[in-house]
Amino acid sequence: MDFTGIARMVFASRAREIERYNNEAEALQRAALNHLLDKAKDTEYGRKHIFAATRGYEDFVKNTPVNTYEELKGDIDRMRHGESDVLWPGRVKWYAKSSGTTNDKSKFIPVSPDGLKRVHYRGGTDAVVLYLRNNPQSRMFSGKGLILGGSHAPNYNLPGSLVGDLSAILIENINPMVNLFRVPAKETALLSDFEIKRDRIAKEAMTKDVTNLSGVPSWMLSVLNRVMELSGKQHLEEVWPNLEVFFHGGVAFTPYREQYQQLITSPRMHYMETYNASEGFFGLQDDPADKSMLLMIDYDVFYEFQEMGTDNIVPLWGVEKGKNYAMLISTSCGLWRYMIGDTVMFTSTNPYKFIISGRTKYFINAFGEELIQDNAEQGLAYACEKTGAQVLEYTAAPVFMDQNAKCRHQWLIEFSTPPADINEFASILDRKLQELNSDYEAKRYKDITLQPLEIVVARQGLFNDWLKAKGKLGGQHKVPRLSNERKHIEELLALSSEDER
Repeated sequence: MDFTGIARMVFASRAREIERYNNEAEALQRAALNHLLDKAKDTEYGRKHIFAATRGYEDFVKNTPVNTYEELKGDIDRMRHGESDVLWPGRVKWYAKSSGTTNDKSKFIPVSPDGLKRVHYRGGTDAVVLYLRNNPQSRMFSGKGLILGGSHAPNYNLPGSLVGDLSAILIENINPMVNLFRVPAKETALLSDFEIKRDRIAKEAMTKDVTNLSGVPSWMLSVLNRVMELSGKQHLEEVWPNLEVFFHGGVAFTPYREQYQQLITSPRMHYMETYNASEGFFGLQDDPADKSMLLMIDYDVFYEFQEMGTDNIVPLWGVEKGKNYAMLISTSCGLWRYMIGDTVMFTSTNPYKFIISGRTKYFINAFGEELIQDNAEQGLAYACEKTGAQVLEYTAAPVFMDQNAKCRHQWLIEFSTPPADINEFASILDRKLQELNSDYEAKRYKDITLQPLEIVVARQGLFNDWLKAKGKLGGQHKVPRLSNERKHIEELLALSSEDER
């Protein structure tokens, strides 16, 4: 039975609400801030920063400091040990485990009931709302959705609080009705061993009528390849003839697009990017022809943006197109003026649409070149297009000075389809990066500051083995794409050297 028509009618009013984003963005964001301040005014944090007397954005900025995880860690630790009304009203039971900080292996992001309902689940619902709006012929509710999630982490649990990947927390707390439309079974979805889980998911899902996929592109591709191995089919639509959409997020889709298009050849297949992080659900690709995403501005999230390289912080209505900003959020999970670590660049201000340009700590600026992840993704996509190569995983870091006193960028790339000539690939990538980034171009001028980039070809499975060794295989874990120091790339190169011995 197809329930898509019913879903379309239920979601019609929400689609109209999203149209308000065009002309009422400032009002919607000011309302979100006032709601958050009112809800939290009697918490310990709210009393300390006089939320009850805060009147609008200007007061909020004056009374409330910018925070990183380190500034909020003490309060979050107390919340995990059972204290109530610290950063958000009541007790917070769930915590999303995220990648670590300088001082800690992991961060524990509070996920309150309000945050689940008014941020995370609202984002998931709106992904379907916008997809159905754009695809009137959809029949996605005639079958099931394959939702790929992480796992709980019992070793981090404390009495009264539970830790897991965000996706596992969402699966654990989801409305039971949704389970009628999803695979795999909950106990399979929450397995911690990704290799065992991948096999179980493939076996459970290949006999179902899967119409939609949701997950991180790298890990979903691993599951889909296992489905193909078990089924013996050539293309995925031979297993799931009604498959029509992949809701993807977590890492950039560009390196994986060609592989998905080879795996799924159906002209009815759609791809929709989502920006859902441990800290919240922030953006959705509302136009299939536009790679930028719509900023979701009527959730329990208030946004601010710090122009990179400056101390200038502005609210949403103060941003400009084409500038690179670090994003700050205040949410109903108790994060206040929180520096999330992502950088964005706006492509439109009516409505507010953006691309994720990188991470505040994942870039290369060792020599003033200011290379960001968006440059890297575009450069690799172009080099692949020109050479027929396909990139599976990569990371890059500076070589500060070799034995000849030369500096360069070193790229470690695992190809699913290698180029015929790796030197040609490197040259094309280098030229494209100069075209995309004037600072990189200036530093490459006549090879005076930076030498041509170097590519080291990684063996198959190297990045997965590295993640596995760190206990980060599967879930929402991702490979750092760019780094201003060599820690990650040296670990990978060392692992590769061990294989050769």
